[in-house]
Amino acid sequence: MGKANRRKFSKQFKRDAVALFRTSGKNQSQICRELGIGVSVLGAWIAMVDAEEKTGLTTDEVAELKQLRKDKARLEMEVEILGKATAFFAKRNH
Repeated sequence: MGKANRRKFSKQFKRDAVALFRTSGKNQSQICRELGIGVSVLGAWIAMVDAEEKTGLTTDEVAELKQLRKDKARLEMEVEILGKATAFFAKRNH
């Protein structure tokens, strides 16, 4: 059997679905039926929105921040290595 086609939803759609759930007074099952999604899907979207609200950053921004911190650490290590190499070769030439 092949992979099932998964629908893709925009971040805005996900946020709107969570807002609809929180403001409509309907339960998760009702919202999910209306939107044609699974309860676990809406649950994951709620967790995503909660995490964004907690940090003040979107999930994309959190991922970018992680990558930038990783890049910074790598660059700092390169600077340290180059500094040691420069000192080594300067000492060697004198």
